[in-house]
Amino acid sequence: MNVSTDCIVSISEANQNFSKVARLVDEKKKVIVMKNNKPRYIIIDFEDYESQKTEEQMLDKIAGEILEKNFNAFKRLAE
Repeated sequence: MNVSTDCIVSISEANQNFSKVARLVDEKKKVIVMKNNKPRYIIIDFEDYESQKTEEQMLDKIAGEILEKNFNAFKRLAE
C-alpha cells in the first residue's frame, strides 16, 4: 500500500487535534496514525469502508460458489 507522508499523523497529534485528522480523511480518504513510530491505526472515509465491505462480501460469495461447484475436484487435488 502506497501512503503519502502527508496522510500520517502521530497518535498524540490525533489526540490533540482530531479535527485536523478528520479534515485529512475528508481530503485524502485515509489517515495512518502512528504509535511509537510504527503504523498502528488507519482511519478511512466511511463510504470507502462500506464499498470495501461490499466488495469483500461479493468476493466471498463468488469464492463460495466456485468452491461448491468444484468441491470434488478440489477434494481430489488435496489427496
